[in-house]
Amino acid sequence: MACSSAIVERPVSLAPPIERLPLATLYLTERCNSRCVSCDYWRHGRRDIDIQTVKGLLPGLRELGTETVLVSGGEPLLHPQWAEIAALLRGQGHQLWLLTAGLALAKHAAEVARWFDQVTVSLDGSTAASYAAIRGLDAFEAVCAGIRAAVHEGLDVGLRVTVQRGNAGELGDLVALARKLGAASISFLAADVSHAEAFGRHHGEPVDGVALRVEDLPVLTLALDALERDHAADFASGFIAETPPKLRRIEAHYRARLGLGEPPPVRCNAPEHSAVIEADGGLRPCFFIAGNSRLGDAGLSEGLNAPSMRRLRAAIHAGNRPECAHCVCSKWFAS
Repeated sequence: MACSSAIVERPVSLAPPIERLPLATLYLTERCNSRCVSCDYWRHGRRDIDIQTVKGLLPGLRELGTETVLVSGGEPLLHPQWAEIAALLRGQGHQLWLLTAGLALAKHAAEVARWFDQVTVSLDGSTAASYAAIRGLDAFEAVCAGIRAAVHEGLDVGLRVTVQRGNAGELGDLVALARKLGAASISFLAADVSHAEAFGRHHGEPVDGVALRVEDLPVLTLALDALERDHAADFASGFIAETPPKLRRIEAHYRARLGLGEPPPVRCNAPEHSAVIEADGGLRPCFFIAGNSRLGDAGLSEGLNAPSMRRLRAAIHAGNRPECAHCVCSKWFAS
């Protein structure tokens, strides 16, 4: 049984309004061409963001001083107007960061390089077999070809691995693969299975086959030990984005889910400095907590600073949201 930390309710009023938003995550679509076991966008996703909605965002992004827009989804390269949307955002001076499963990256590498400053490719297996088991498709070589094509175009390409049952013993092999493909970096985080409605999981299906079991923990421990022993230079250079202690949080996270310890402490101020804009115009304070506001007629700032969203951010800041205790992706923005 998963370990759960008690949430002590603290008085909540309204958080200060957001006056600066360094990072905005924009979901272009709910659709996806992967079939990941941990995500349901591919099952239920239907909506694409309307380009007029994106045009309506631009004044708000400018007003809030947004520096970087992370273009995500679903699979953003499925949106029929993804390049036009990227051009609109780039034309406003924003740095663009693409998060993609990479299946269409080889086809679009030159156009992606035209508009984007960096690309992160989700790659959860070091072999065709483990990739197919986790991502649901026989597409390992296609994704690797896309990464090589993007690197060839001069893009800064990072790989992101969600550590789960199917790849817990492959961490070193994934680092070696990242080197072989010419990636600039690789990062690791635990797979999120705690938040019922994150990643398109709006329909209540259980997430199975992802979280580590007790018998899987030694496999992860040995893999982390080997990373620290064999890849000290990759940690020192930043090629592996996390520090060894931060990677050990993945192990602590899974132990807590099994009732073998407390969740690692979370230090996060992401909802105060970033926001997620969904394909249907909904606003979220982060990837894992549903929002309660939408883009208003007056634009982004109106939606982010609606009383309901300020109340939600205050609850998060006060530690009153249980989702935060099991967060796999806490982020701290320096002031």
